Amino acid sequence: MSNSASLHVVDRLIAGHRIPEAISALAAAADRQNPEALFRLGFWQVVGDILPRDLAAARVAIGKAASLGHHEAQMMQIALTANGSGAPADWKAARLLLEATSEDNYHAREVLGLIRDMSLKDDGSPAQALAAEPLSRDGTLSRVSAFLTPLECQHLMHSAADLLTPALVIDPRTGRKILNPVRTSDTASIGPLREDLAIRAINLRIAALSGSSVFAGEALTILRYQFNQQFRLHSDTLSPSNNQRVKTVIIYLNDDFTGGQTAFPNIKISISPKAGDAIIFSNIYPDGRTNTDSNHAGLPVLKGSKWIATRWIRENPFNVWKGPERVE
Repeated sequence: MSNSASLHVVDRLIAGHRIPEAISALAAAADRQNPEALFRLGFWQVVGDILPRDLAAARVAIGKAASLGHHEAQMMQIALTANGSGAPADWKAARLLLEATSEDNYHAREVLGLIRDMSLKDDGSPAQALAAEPLSRDGTLSRVSAFLTPLECQHLMHSAADLLTPALVIDPRTGRKILNPVRTSDTASIGPLREDLAIRAINLRIAALSGSSVFAGEALTILRYQFNQQFRLHSDTLSPSNNQRVKTVIIYLNDDFTGGQTAFPNIKISISPKAGDAIIFSNIYPDGRTNTDSNHAGLPVLKGSKWIATRWIRENPFNVWKGPERVE
């Protein structure tokens, strides 16, 4: 049976809810060194839906698929190696994998070009300190000019484009998903499977700026606001929370639009986006009180599309596969 035919069988079994048979068929195809079967097996082991989550086993299967030239498996192997899923985080090993695959893998080649232009330490963190300009009197709101380069901004927008979906919330009356009445944007989270080395380096840069562990940051979230879309006045704090969002970093990815300022009405500050700039603010004071001065709004876009990247920083590091509320 051909490689593609084997996977068609798996798909039919899944569609027919014959899960044990589908698992057996996929395992048999993987044993025949079918790259797509190995990749799918590893993906199932990561997601933990059809198969129980087993990150170590997933890395073995994905690594085999990568060695057989499966491009998506190569990028996923690099991401998992760098962010420490299933084994300790290892930037050096991830970079070596990236360099080894860059000749035949366009995505790897693009990412390698980006990180070669960055000034990085051996662990992928920024080599230079980041200068922030205080905007508020108490210093809890600051701005960093040119936090990202134009190419880095483009990379984030491109990386999220196929993941964007309308922001939804659960209607407490019906239990159904409805459009978010507070945030009317499209949104995408770049999780650990899609965190290529350029994005990992950006997350490490955010950690350096915020004085936090990279493992305390939620998945980098990309937001796109089109005409008249906005994020109404809100706080980034959560109630209740076992692991509060203590800081927020927002990065402006473009500025070829009108409107869309970030407004902090309690301190009468309105920030006009500039591509590549970042703002950082504290949602909680050191004594644990909520900083209401950090309440903010993304004003309506009047023309064009506004793109931003947001990373919420939790008080304590957490296991990304268990969620930020489960602190160990």
